Amino acid sequence: MLENKKFGVISLGCDKNRVDSEKLIGLLKERGCSLTDDLSQAEIVVVNTCAFLESARKESIDTILECAGYKKNGKLEKIVVTGCLPQKFIGELYDPLTEADVFLGIHDYEKIFEALEASYAGNERENYVGKGSDGFRAARVLTTQPHYAYLKIADGCYNHCTYCLIPKIRGKYVSYPMEDLLKEAENLGEVSELVVVAQDTTRYGEDLYGVNKFPELLHRLSLLENVRRIRLLYCYPDVIGDELIAEIRDNEKIVKYIDIPLQHSEDRVLKLMNRKGTRKSYLALIEKLRREIPDIAIRSTFISGFPTETEKEFEEMKAFLREAELVNCGFFAYSREPDTAAARMSPQVHPSTKRRRVRELYEMQREISKKLLSSFVGKELEVLCDGIDYEKNCFVGRAYFSAPEIDGRVYFHAREVMQGETYKVVINSADSYDLYGETEDYRS
Repeated sequence: MLENKKFGVISLGCDKNRVDSEKLIGLLKERGCSLTDDLSQAEIVVVNTCAFLESARKESIDTILECAGYKKNGKLEKIVVTGCLPQKFIGELYDPLTEADVFLGIHDYEKIFEALEASYAGNERENYVGKGSDGFRAARVLTTQPHYAYLKIADGCYNHCTYCLIPKIRGKYVSYPMEDLLKEAENLGEVSELVVVAQDTTRYGEDLYGVNKFPELLHRLSLLENVRRIRLLYCYPDVIGDELIAEIRDNEKIVKYIDIPLQHSEDRVLKLMNRKGTRKSYLALIEKLRREIPDIAIRSTFISGFPTETEKEFEEMKAFLREAELVNCGFFAYSREPDTAAARMSPQVHPSTKRRRVRELYEMQREISKKLLSSFVGKELEVLCDGIDYEKNCFVGRAYFSAPEIDGRVYFHAREVMQGETYKVVINSADSYDLYGETEDYRS
């Protein structure tokens, strides 16, 4: 019966969630189900939710309620809610969220057909959270642009940062078998860029093999003929050792870019966050990376307004950022999440103070980024073409120091290019986030 239904899938939240959604779409395709991006034509909609922050939970609920409108004004019969939101909050969610017909947790995706059939048979709501297993390995259908893809190498987290719900949502750290990951990457087909992700990529293999296997995994991925280049995200600072640095430095397929969520710079706040590093160790790591891998681009994220953070500590974080000169940074106001240790800390920083501090961090980072990006003016960069920007009437792509969807871009003019191919672009100008240039053939 379900094979005759038309499905729509909405993926919210992070790139790790996107990978789960792509596997779910693959599962639906394997079953012979048809899919649509037009929700007004869908008979079943799956909302793969995020619950990391209060704002993400609100977006998830709003999306579910928006979908419910298609039950009245479209063809929609069933709403399936999956992912982090029901996994953590099903007890609070089930009774009030009557618009949803089926609930699945993060390990229950393969139960979607059983749950839907039960819902249709009894015309009842079905809670299947916790009824699945962790063996969800369907072939993926990419929802990114065709020339890049994310590879999720593990789930869960060991770190137990005091502000973070992830271990209570996703559970303990679980590495995926290396052979499975190599096969998955190979099955993705020709990808110009493979973006390696997890809650913490750098601990890969410790639980499964008893030793850290992240450098080995990267090396073996680089041997795949269909993978042209590899980018690393979510590298935990205290696990970045000599072997990993050497693999990044010596492997031509690994982009000289690393994402290291530092979260803060001040020792007292880092300790309250249950982060293992210090201001001194972070600066030493940055210096070592730049010494060992010239021109490496380092990206990071920081939280401001963490409970008890003083104005002096905030100013010290700004000083740290000026010294570190990171090319790409994301800044977030601390979000007080239920069932976390940080939520019980006192005093909490006033919301207006948090917003002001984040605003100041972004203003300062714009100056740092513009200075660093301006150093590329007059130089030639290799740029991976992502497509056409019709508003700017030019092509758009990314240099080595930009990850998809989160970093700045290169806008350039060229006579003829293809999406997913790399071109040499001469940079003419820069602003705080982006570069602008043209290929040699366009200049002549």
